Amino acid sequence: MRYTTSLLLLLCLVLCGSFAAQAAALTVERIFAAPDLSGPRLREVKFSPDGRYVTFLQGKAENKDQLDLWGFDTRTGKSELLVDSRAFVSGTESLSAEEEARRERQRTASLRGIVEYSFAQDGHQVLLPMGGDLYLYDLGSSKQSVRRLTASESYETDARFSPHARYVSFIRDQDLFVLDLATGIETALTSDGEGLVQNGVAEFIAQEEMDRDTGYWWSPDEQWIAFTRIDDTPVQEVERFEINAEGASMSRQRYPAAGTANTRVELKTMRIRDRSSIAAYIDFEGKYLARVDWFPDSASIAVQRQSRDQKVLELWKVDASKGSARVLFEERSPHWVELNHDLHFLENRQMFVWSSRRSEYKHLYLYDWNGQLIRPLTAGPWMVVGDGVETGFVGVNEKEKMLYFMANKESPLERHLYSASLDTRKPDSPRKLSREPGWHDAKLLPKGTGYFDIHSSPEQPPTASVRALDGSLKYWMVRNAIDNSHPYAMFKSDHVQEEFGSITAADGQALFYRLLKPAHLEPGKRYPVVIDTYGGPHFQYVRKDWMGGTRAVQGYFRQILAQHGFVVFTLDNRGSGFRGSAFESAIAGQLGRIEVEDQLRGVEFLKTQDFVDPARIGIMGWSYGGYMTLMAMTNTDVFRAGVAGAPVTEWRLYDTHYTERYLGMPSSNAKGYEHSSALADAQKLQGRLLLVHGMADDNVLFTHTTMLMQQLQSSAKQFDVMTYPGGKHGLVRMPQTGRHYYETVLRFFEENLGIQ
Repeated sequence: MRYTTSLLLLLCLVLCGSFAAQAAALTVERIFAAPDLSGPRLREVKFSPDGRYVTFLQGKAENKDQLDLWGFDTRTGKSELLVDSRAFVSGTESLSAEEEARRERQRTASLRGIVEYSFAQDGHQVLLPMGGDLYLYDLGSSKQSVRRLTASESYETDARFSPHARYVSFIRDQDLFVLDLATGIETALTSDGEGLVQNGVAEFIAQEEMDRDTGYWWSPDEQWIAFTRIDDTPVQEVERFEINAEGASMSRQRYPAAGTANTRVELKTMRIRDRSSIAAYIDFEGKYLARVDWFPDSASIAVQRQSRDQKVLELWKVDASKGSARVLFEERSPHWVELNHDLHFLENRQMFVWSSRRSEYKHLYLYDWNGQLIRPLTAGPWMVVGDGVETGFVGVNEKEKMLYFMANKESPLERHLYSASLDTRKPDSPRKLSREPGWHDAKLLPKGTGYFDIHSSPEQPPTASVRALDGSLKYWMVRNAIDNSHPYAMFKSDHVQEEFGSITAADGQALFYRLLKPAHLEPGKRYPVVIDTYGGPHFQYVRKDWMGGTRAVQGYFRQILAQHGFVVFTLDNRGSGFRGSAFESAIAGQLGRIEVEDQLRGVEFLKTQDFVDPARIGIMGWSYGGYMTLMAMTNTDVFRAGVAGAPVTEWRLYDTHYTERYLGMPSSNAKGYEHSSALADAQKLQGRLLLVHGMADDNVLFTHTTMLMQQLQSSAKQFDVMTYPGGKHGLVRMPQTGRHYYETVLRFFEENLGIQ
């Protein structure tokens, strides 16, 4: 039986039906307009604990970045708007500086309205942070009422239910609070948060580079809470000028650049009933607190500690009431140990699932509570990995003794859902559950009765469905066919089909690419090329999904380039993500050399194509991609033009955890830092360069670009520059600055690569 998200479809019909019958040219302006070109997009999909509702965040038809809470009732097969965000926040929503920074770290800075929510264990109550305050929505009420929990002048962040929903916890003014839902009484669990000291908060490095955005954790019985006390005193203070349209302001930021001191971190546990706390006997001086999880009995916490050089990761067991600690086991690597969120405790057996790259590829293993290995659960020359992150663990059905996970076993360019027995003796032979080719992102339903599947492919925008465990369809939530009612329908006639293939790196490893030919290719005519690159770790650009998934804006821009007469080429060089240790560690010790070498292999391939003009090749990228553009244009002479967006130009200025993972400490690898710097060969710049940077970027500081500008000027090198007052690192995702950026890039390449 087919179910359709009725209201979403109705909105799409109303808004799109009037122009779907005739073709139109895709523009940058339309990419950022509403409705979303990809069709209905479901964010933050969750299940009510009773399994009745599938809830999600959905942008408004007239503003795709203003999110509301929707619910799909599995009993009726219908969706309904549960909470309209504008009922709580009208007009322009203002955020605190801390919340703006937090959203920038989480890559949600462009979103407004309801950007996060959580369920209580009873399945009826939903916690909604909005406009700096907290609200409680009751799904079980006949009136579906909303209760306001806080009304302070301060901004509450990182709010969540305790495991049994007796409390709501949150951070306010750098301290950790709990609110008793029965009495409405707030209690401050900590009180010394001020200045450079914060409680229950993840430090900058944890948020930006370690994929840890919280600093507190409830015990399963909600009698205890573990939390961090962080002190930024050791971290060097950087004077950073944020230049906005109205003027400049000086910001003093504690920024841990490579080789300098990190934040001081302490881990404590607190008994809720009497607020007595005890420090865990683990020293984090010169090390990183990577992850914290509670053992199911609430008596101990599992703590992952990573060495400063990131070559050792230890799993500790800490007694919650005493603070005593011991190491269960450790992971080692000659290059670096990757972090993940794959630690999962079984409920009915004293065992846990753990992931490791000890075999060069990330796989899952079963351990007992004493840290003894029981057996490998997966194995082979492929990785357990999810949608662009290290985590691939999906869930466990303990009754059936089955494990579920995402992996790239079928192809490095695809993601599929697999299952394996917890008692398996054949870890290299899991069962593939998802059926359609392409890219899947799955979540296990409560009690393991099926799974929720978001799927897309180069031909199919994201669909949402509920599936049985054999992959068969139960019902659709969003079918998202490109019919006459779809937002992309009027652009479909000029849509350029992506072509995928591979070439061989110098060491024999496969380098996958994506190629778009000009929309109206004429035999015998040669066309200019734009190489769209990222090239850095932990990211995969070449994937068989719809427009690049969460980076769909970039995918649509590639379509625009192709429709304007460009060949568009993207290649994942060695050092990029999710291909195994040999592929990813090729960049260890020096950045920018192997990556550019592989991109040049792509250039040589392009030159063999009779539709490519080898004299008109350009390159573009943002962040690490901007760095790649600079390294390519200063170390080779094959690029006629390039766009370097928010580039790292000097790795000594970038943060500790990221930079030292690949280059080590500046004191021990001075030559590696020197040869990896984009400043070293600035005087060798070839081709026309456009530099782009946000003038309030607190990740890749604007200083990176100003230093390069001075180097280029001293060498009498001409270049173009576009700066964005008030722009942060994620400005390309913001509607106004993003549109301006992409229109500027299009014009730049048209002028410098000879498109008329």
